[in-house]
Amino acid sequence: MDVLRICYVVVVSLPFVVYYICKAHYIDRHGEQFSEEERYRMARKCIGILMRNGRIETESFGQELLPEEGGYVMYSNHQGKYDTLGIMISHPKPCTIVIDAYRSKLPITDSFIDLVQGSRLDKTDMKKQLKTILQISDEVKNGRRYIIFPEGGYDHNKNELQDFMAGSFKCAIRAKAPIVPVAIIDSYKPFGVNSLRKVKTQVHFLPPISYEEYEKMNTAEIAQMVKGRISCVIDRQLNRRAG
Repeated sequence: MDVLRICYVVVVSLPFVVYYICKAHYIDRHGEQFSEEERYRMARKCIGILMRNGRIETESFGQELLPEEGGYVMYSNHQGKYDTLGIMISHPKPCTIVIDAYRSKLPITDSFIDLVQGSRLDKTDMKKQLKTILQISDEVKNGRRYIIFPEGGYDHNKNELQDFMAGSFKCAIRAKAPIVPVAIIDSYKPFGVNSLRKVKTQVHFLPPISYEEYEKMNTAEIAQMVKGRISCVIDRQLNRRAG
């Protein structure tokens, strides 16, 4: 990972970073006083400041396809540290994230995950993993919206898709919730290219896959289906750009 833009954004935004970290800690300590909408509004404001100071633009498509009611799980390809931010700034209603517990402990990331009440997945402990999956499924049943990256890591992915981990789809299956494939393009550039030039990324929300459409499929088949739909969108957009 190249750190030039990250360092630049942190330095330029330092007063805001300190303020929002303190505010996030306050909200976390007094959680009952703040709704999910208020938390999400603050998170998106933070993302907006980062984008403006970091010279990052994100084009988004397909918001009209998102389910209007109830919980669902968004499954996106994974390219870098900006992925979650790009999806959240493009997603109008509150949503949250499943993140590797180890990665979540970075200072700013830790505060952000607490702010949006995300779930930390401990990949070193199977019992804790199962408990987290069950918790996420219950939250989705109760109307929450989650972002999951089934590729796991993102090193050197760029716009190339890696294998989707079948087990990551258990959350949606158990909740009997819609699956929303999400295709992100050039999302590695903000924090993966050592430059301060303006960058533009894309977020594409694809048509939801209802539980009835995938209920007779196993997790490996669901993973291939979702990967295939995301791949088609990425290939189409890259071909248009090349042409």
